[in-house]
Amino acid sequence: MEFSTFLVQCLNAVQYGLLLFLVASGLTLIFGIMGVINLAHGSFYMIGAYMAYALAPYFGDHFLLQMAAGVVLSVILGFILEWMFFSYLYQRDHLQQVLMTYSLILVFEEARSMLVGNEVHGVKIPEWLSGGIALGDVMRYPVYNLFASAACIVVAIGLYFVVNRTRLGMMIRAGASNRDMVRGLGINIRLLYRIVFAAGVALAALAGMIAAPVSSVYPGMGGQILIICFVVVVIGGIGSISGALIAALLVGFVDTFGKVFFAQFSGLSIYLLMAVILIWRPQGLKSKGY
Repeated sequence: MEFSTFLVQCLNAVQYGLLLFLVASGLTLIFGIMGVINLAHGSFYMIGAYMAYALAPYFGDHFLLQMAAGVVLSVILGFILEWMFFSYLYQRDHLQQVLMTYSLILVFEEARSMLVGNEVHGVKIPEWLSGGIALGDVMRYPVYNLFASAACIVVAIGLYFVVNRTRLGMMIRAGASNRDMVRGLGINIRLLYRIVFAAGVALAALAGMIAAPVSSVYPGMGGQILIICFVVVVIGGIGSISGALIAALLVGFVDTFGKVFFAQFSGLSIYLLMAVILIWRPQGLKSKGY
């Protein structure tokens, strides 16, 4: 393998891993802190991609404003969903959580079909991100892919800062450790959970908006990402954001280079990775420590 080809595959692996991290970080926040098994989390990724498609005609080349608008809409959606549905699941067993969130998948898929149909849609890359950077004499790497990776890194740094360096993050970590004590200190744990859930929805939707110009927008895209993100959460350690980042990058490299070197068995690569890590560390790479 030529060095330029190897470099392109590394960049692809990093981009894929960082997008997985955005979705998985929201999932691990909801699962690890609120204790809710949310099968509908992949649908938020799909909703983000379809929002990018729906908002594109109104914003044109103002892609950053388009993403900001999509994040605001997804936060509002998260608040509404937590208030209407998820707030009733905290004291329920996991079977009821699975049934409720699976029913939401069906609702979202039917709503998507009614609103935009079942066709595959494309989202145009903004003109200012449509170029490429030369890697070697022949190969060029798209600027948009570098932008996608950079955007994910900025969000990851911001998420780390909020969780570890702010009062809100302190309350989130305390609520994850001992919700009864936090409630006894006078903190509105319901509002805190609503904020966490809305943030999780926004992270997944943002990943969908970033991925839309690269992967297109199509029915069922949420289900595919959900399974892989559960693998990321399990490998990284349930409730650990830093563990989710490490696991997402591992999965990105294993999946990308598995398709290059072992195309026939590439579908097994990430599950073999999960099996090996769980044999070595059953609790995942990191315990709940953010």
